[in-house]
Amino acid sequence: MSVLAEADLRLDAGPLDYALLVIYFVVVLGIGVMARRSVSSSLDFLLSGRSLPAWVTGLAFISANLGALELMGMTANGAQYGMATVHYYWIGAIPAMVFLGLVMMPFYYGSGVRSVPEFMLRRFGKPAHLVNAISFAVAQVLIAGINLFALAVIINALLGWPLPLSIVIAAVVVLAYTTLGGLSAAIYNEVLQFFVIVAALAPLTIVGLIKVGGWQGLVAKVTDQEQLSAWPATGLTGITDATLSVIGLVFGLGFVLSFGYWTTNFAEVQRAMSAKSMSAARRTPIIGSYPKALIPAIIIIPGIIAAVIIPELAALKAGDTSSGVKYNDVLPLLMRDLLPNGILGIAITGLLASFMAGVAANVSSFNTVFTYDLWQDYVKKDRPDEYYLRIGRLATVGACVLAIGTAFIAASLGGSNIMDYIQALFSFFNAPLFATFIVGMFWKRMTPTAGWIGLLAGTFTAMFIYLISEPSFGIQWLELPGQGASFLGAGLAFLVDVVVSVAVSLVTTPKPDSELVGLVYSLTPKKDRTHSATGEDAGWYRSPALLGGGVLVLTTVLYIVFG
Repeated sequence: MSVLAEADLRLDAGPLDYALLVIYFVVVLGIGVMARRSVSSSLDFLLSGRSLPAWVTGLAFISANLGALELMGMTANGAQYGMATVHYYWIGAIPAMVFLGLVMMPFYYGSGVRSVPEFMLRRFGKPAHLVNAISFAVAQVLIAGINLFALAVIINALLGWPLPLSIVIAAVVVLAYTTLGGLSAAIYNEVLQFFVIVAALAPLTIVGLIKVGGWQGLVAKVTDQEQLSAWPATGLTGITDATLSVIGLVFGLGFVLSFGYWTTNFAEVQRAMSAKSMSAARRTPIIGSYPKALIPAIIIIPGIIAAVIIPELAALKAGDTSSGVKYNDVLPLLMRDLLPNGILGIAITGLLASFMAGVAANVSSFNTVFTYDLWQDYVKKDRPDEYYLRIGRLATVGACVLAIGTAFIAASLGGSNIMDYIQALFSFFNAPLFATFIVGMFWKRMTPTAGWIGLLAGTFTAMFIYLISEPSFGIQWLELPGQGASFLGAGLAFLVDVVVSVAVSLVTTPKPDSELVGLVYSLTPKKDRTHSATGEDAGWYRSPALLGGGVLVLTTVLYIVFG
């Protein structure tokens, strides 16, 4: 059953490599034990008591995103599609992260909600809240399975263990430290993991560029020169017309998928909500956006290099699949061919850190939503706080067990490039939720009934597009290679959600204005949306607007140079 059985991906790790790995796991579990000492309530366990500084939450914010989505998915994209993959960062992340910090965090943090679904409860009532809470919980378990599958692939490559055993071992390690210390353990480990991930990936870029003769050498060796240009990205979208491809990228990825993911995904927003003040919460995603803008250098570039120097991948790009290698195998192949012992140990540790960060982010956000938004609201109300702390820990165990099952779904549906499956999930869960949020936040007339009906309509639209475009279901009415089907599904889900929400709102009764203060932009006094600029939040360099403007300028420069 091993994913790697068909190809020679076994990593030749030595004693030094294993020693580094053991040290890392001891530190990770030690952080979990230390974080447990500060957990005395469910708020401590599930939201870190809202006590963390901006630099910690900012690095955790970006590290929580550096799971399989980034490392396995984006390096696979780099090898398959080339420089077009930068769109996932520069229009597919940065603008949305800035928007979250400047516009949406004052509502999330200022309203005092403990989760994104709880915001939905206050804005739209119980039906929309229940739909969102259930769909979010399902999404987190599915995405945790992707990270768990990626983690198991690396353990399989390192030790040769069968995939089922590797998946279970990976789940047990993550379960240990998240159950011990809750969100604080997850966040402090994510800060550590950020630096370990960078230390792991940087050598692949440096050694790879040296091997191909530097940047100019890489340019000379890439046979398809379109892969060195970000635009119009027809290979990535699967849309042959250049103009339509750009429209699909900008609207489908740059607006709907991007804003849907970064502004409503509680696995990310939870990190900002654990900050010690509104100013720190607003700065959290913006601080994270700076490394996000630069990280393609150590993720996408290695993918492009791998497609040139790894014979099996070069053959795969030419249409030869006889080696059994998939684009998902880029990182193990690069590590196998480029890194000596010692450095290999750091790289292996970095990959494990990355995928563990991803699983922990999904699990820690799942346990919060399950405990507060499902169990407390619909199953057992008005119990002592110690009861909900215990439920939170049990939910963590349950999430890890469910993720073991969804890891096998990821293994079967991930195909050659796991990003295809990830983007499909985002089109199901994030795109329609963003439509509901954005209409409800800026249009006070939107009604509670429209909230849940629009959300369901958008979700089913995206699922229908996936059903008719995915070859493995046997009813492929829509042939759109690459990730174009996900962009289309997300765009249509957004539009359907907006249209249905407006139509239903016009024939149903809205909430009175008095119940929407703090939830709708036009009804919320400016002072309630303004953060403190005194004490620890003082200083021009802590201005969220200035920091946000700076990263947008940086991204524009990067596009001019590399786009």
